[in-house]
Amino acid sequence: MSNIPTPHIRAKEGDFAKTVLMPGDPLRAKYIAEHYLEDAKLVTDVRNMFGYTGTYKGRPISVMGSGMGMPSIGIYSHELFAFYDVDNIIRIGSAGSISEKCNVRDVVIAQGACTNSAWASQFDFGGTFAPIADFDLLSKAVNIAKEQGTRVVVGNVLSSDPFYNAKKDANKAWMDMGVLCIEMESAALYMEAARCKKKALSILTISDSLITGEELDSEQRQNSFHQMMEMALELA
Repeated sequence: MSNIPTPHIRAKEGDFAKTVLMPGDPLRAKYIAEHYLEDAKLVTDVRNMFGYTGTYKGRPISVMGSGMGMPSIGIYSHELFAFYDVDNIIRIGSAGSISEKCNVRDVVIAQGACTNSAWASQFDFGGTFAPIADFDLLSKAVNIAKEQGTRVVVGNVLSSDPFYNAKKDANKAWMDMGVLCIEMESAALYMEAARCKKKALSILTISDSLITGEELDSEQRQNSFHQMMEMALELA
């Protein structure tokens, strides 16, 4: 393809598998490659956003960091979908609960992704677009969770631009509408998948609760995230 390497990914044509797992942290991508994939090969490291391709149970799988926020995952997901012919991107990240349905360590599968971002304005919809997951990926993920015995909650999440929001009651309206948790990437990922006619799903581990104040430390996060990572690997 004449469009690759891209400005943000130095991989060559064919370096990425059809399915890419995308944690926000590039070091978590490195961890997955080193601990779960066989014959993992570093295929891109522009700006230290590491991407690897290897095999899991004989299936080719890639894993690459997305960075934080919608602008970052929007760049990487678009280039993977549009230029590297990736078919599926599965985000694996953390989120903060704003629902009594979601406890710390629970896994949330994002059926839809609300947002306070202006990301959709570029498409000039003239209305509101509802970013949703691919149903095939979502239903398979639910079945895998049942087989693993992993507790999951399926529903709406909020992809937020601000992390430190200046409005003290910024979450109330979303809570009133039954939104489960807050993260920063899924809405842009789902919109890029729709734009490119590809598939996407976000699987999130609740790392802290904005209701109870409970939060995981770094070691607990690493141990708790294994369920989510293994679910995504089985799904890929």
